[in-house]
Amino acid sequence: MKKLLIVESPAKIKTIQKFLGKDFKIMSTVGHIKDLPQKELGVAIDKDVEITYVVMDKKDKVIADIVKEAQKADEIYLAPDPDREGEIIAWHIAQEIEKVVKDKSKIHRITFNEITDTAIKEAIEHPSSIDLPKVAAQQARRVLDRWVGYEVSPILWQKIKKGLSAGRVQSVALKMIVDREEEIRGFKPEEYWTVDGVFSNGKSQLTASLTHIDDKKAELKNEVETKDVVKKLEKEKYEIESIKDSKRLKNPNPPFMTSTLQQAAYNQLGFSVQKTMTIAQQLYEGVPLEDKSTPVALITYMRTDSLRIADTALKQVRSFIESSYGDDYLPAKANLYSKAKAQDAHEAVRPIDVKLSPEKIKKYLETDVAKLYELIWNRFVSSQMKPAQYAQRQIVIKGGIFTFKVTGSTLIFDGYLKLYKDEDEEEEKISIPKDIKEKQKLDLLKTLPKQHFTQPPPRYTQASLVKDLEKEKIGRPSTYASILKTIQAREYTELDTKKRFVPTELGMAVTKMLETNLPDVINVKFTSAMEEDLDKIAQGKLERDKLLKSFYKIFKKDLDTFRGQQAKRSAEPTEIDCPKCKKGKLAIRFGKSGPFLGCLRFPECDFTSNFERLEDGTIKLVETKKPQLLEEKCDLCQSYLRQVIGRYGPFIACSAYPECKFIKQNKANFKCPLCKKGDVIERSWKGKTFWGCSRYPECKFTISGQIEQIKCPKCKKSPYLLKRFDKEGNITLSCPDKECGYSKEIGPEAES
Repeated sequence: MKKLLIVESPAKIKTIQKFLGKDFKIMSTVGHIKDLPQKELGVAIDKDVEITYVVMDKKDKVIADIVKEAQKADEIYLAPDPDREGEIIAWHIAQEIEKVVKDKSKIHRITFNEITDTAIKEAIEHPSSIDLPKVAAQQARRVLDRWVGYEVSPILWQKIKKGLSAGRVQSVALKMIVDREEEIRGFKPEEYWTVDGVFSNGKSQLTASLTHIDDKKAELKNEVETKDVVKKLEKEKYEIESIKDSKRLKNPNPPFMTSTLQQAAYNQLGFSVQKTMTIAQQLYEGVPLEDKSTPVALITYMRTDSLRIADTALKQVRSFIESSYGDDYLPAKANLYSKAKAQDAHEAVRPIDVKLSPEKIKKYLETDVAKLYELIWNRFVSSQMKPAQYAQRQIVIKGGIFTFKVTGSTLIFDGYLKLYKDEDEEEEKISIPKDIKEKQKLDLLKTLPKQHFTQPPPRYTQASLVKDLEKEKIGRPSTYASILKTIQAREYTELDTKKRFVPTELGMAVTKMLETNLPDVINVKFTSAMEEDLDKIAQGKLERDKLLKSFYKIFKKDLDTFRGQQAKRSAEPTEIDCPKCKKGKLAIRFGKSGPFLGCLRFPECDFTSNFERLEDGTIKLVETKKPQLLEEKCDLCQSYLRQVIGRYGPFIACSAYPECKFIKQNKANFKCPLCKKGDVIERSWKGKTFWGCSRYPECKFTISGQIEQIKCPKCKKSPYLLKRFDKEGNITLSCPDKECGYSKEIGPEAES
C-alpha cells in the first residue's frame, strides 16, 4: 500500500522518513506554493470578497511532482506546519491534488506538535480534514496586508520618495518605535536626591537609606533641601526600632512560548529574533547527533503563544528531576501555567526528550544551536522545580522624625535557580551584621547624600519590542521575526551603539504621514482589535468577509482622502531660518541619497544642506565636505586625484574632471578565476557594490557583495571568501564553491 505524506519544509523529510519506513513517500512543498499576484491587487469586493491566487515562481515543478506521486498513492496525508500558514499550504496543495485524484476520501490533513515516532503515528491514526476557519483567518490576514501595502505604498512613492512601502502591522510597530523616540526627545529630567546613613553599634557597621521624614515619604528635590536635612540628621540620636525576619519564595518561570524565547535568547545569548527562529526551526525539524545520516528532532513546535505542557512530558520531566536532583527539588504537584487568550493549539516550547540533556548532545551540535537548546532545556526543566527560598531581614532605624530602612536577603535554597537564571536575577547583596538587636542604640558615622535625575524611557531593543508587541497584541508568534526584519530592511530604523532601534528621518516622516492620513488603520488599538477578530475567524466565531468588508469601508474612506491630496512631495518644516535668502524656513526633504534640508521657498531659493539630528531632537546643519585632494596622481593625465562624496558614497577620481573622467578602482590581489587574464575590480551599480572582471564584456565574471581576499582554508582553491553581514553587524565568511561548503561566523566587524 503506497502512501504519500506532504510536509512544508524539506528539512523534515529525513527526520520523518526514519519513523515511517518504505511504505511512505515523503515530499515537501518547500513553503507556500501559491500567493496573490505580484503585479496586481488580486482582491475584489462585490457581494463576496474574491481572492485570486497564482502559482509562485519556480513552484510549477514542485506541484507537478507532488501531483504525479499523489496519482499513484492509496492514501495522501497533508502535513504542513500546525498553524494558519501551514493550513493554507495544505489547502492549496489539496486543490491541486483534487484535480487528478477524484476520491477525496483518500486526502487527509494531519498535524503534530513534535517530530517523534509516537506523535507522527498518532497523527496518521487520527487524521482530520483541512481546518477551513483557520484557512479563512490566514486569507483575511493576507488580504488586509495586501490592501495596506498595495494601496498605500504608491502614495508614499508620490509624496515622499520612490521605493517606499507600508505594512498594516509593520507600520504600527514602526509607530511604536517613533513614539518612543519622541517621548525620549521630549523628556525633561527632574532632579532628586537620596541620603544613605552609615551606622555603628560599636562593633559593626550598617548602611541604611532614608525613607521617611515625619512619617511621610522622603522626597528631596534639590541640594539645598538635602543639605538642610543632612544637618538635622547629624544632630539626632538613633536606635533600631524593629527587626523583621521573613522567608520569601521566588517562583520558577513558565516554559517558553515564542515571544519569551525570543526575548531570553536576545538578552542572554545576544541572538537576534531572526537568528533565534532559524535555529529553533532546525531544532524542531531535526539535527544530526551521533548518527550523521539520521536527524533527531529536539524541541516541540516553536511558533506558539501557549504555556500548556502535555501530561506525558510532565511525567517525564518530574521523573527526571527526582532522579537527577532529588526529592528536595520536586514539588508535590506539577506546576501548571496558563496565558489569557492564548490560541492553545500547541504546547509551550520544550525539549521533546529531557533525557537528552545539553551536556549529552553538546558535542554533536554547532555552538549556537547548542546554546539555544540548553536555554530551552534549562527553562523547561526548571519550570517544574520548587521555588527558590530567601531568608529576608528588614531593619528599621529611627532618629527623631527620621526613618531609615535596609533589607538584606540571603538565598537559603536555590530551587529552580539551580538550572535557570534570568538576566535580571542578580540581586544586590547587602550585608547585615548578626550582632544587632531591637532598641539597640546606634551612632550615625556619616551621611551619603547623592544627586539623581529621572531617566527617559529606554529605546527599544529587539527583545523589548517583541515584549511590547505581544503586550499590545500586535502580530502573532509567527510574525514577530518578519516584523523586525522588515522595519530594518526598509531603512525606516537603524541600530544605535547599544543595538537599540532608532527611527531614521525617513521612518519618522513615513510614520507621521501614515498616522495623519490613515488614523483609523495605523493605530495600536485598532490593529490589536483586528488580531482578536482574526482569532475569532480561526475559531469559527466570525465570518471572513464580514471582517474584511468592515475594514475596507474604514480604510477606503481614509485612503481616498489621502490619495486625493495634492501630489506635491512632502516636506517637514523646521524652525530654522534659511541662511541664504533669510526669508524662508528650512524643511526636511528626501532625495536619492537620503534626507536633506531645503528652503521652503524653492525654486525662488535653491539652498540645500546636509544635517544631523542631535540626541534631544534638535537639528544641526552640516557643511558639505569639499573634495579632498590626495598626493596620488591620475593614471591618465597625471593630475592629482581627489576623494569625492557621490550619490552612492565616497570614491576617488581625477581632480581634472570633467576634462578627465578617470575613476580609481579597487583591485583584488588575484586574477579573474574565470578567464585567468583580467583583474578583479570593485564596481558599484545603483548603490550596491560588486566585484567583476576588468575585461567585461568579454568576460562576465562577477561577485556580488563584499569579499575577504584570503584563500579558502578548507579547499585551498578559491582565492577569496564571500563576506556577509547581518543586521547586528555579525560577519560570516564562506567559500563561493558550494561543494566545499566552508563557512565561519567571526562576530561583529568591530571585534574582528
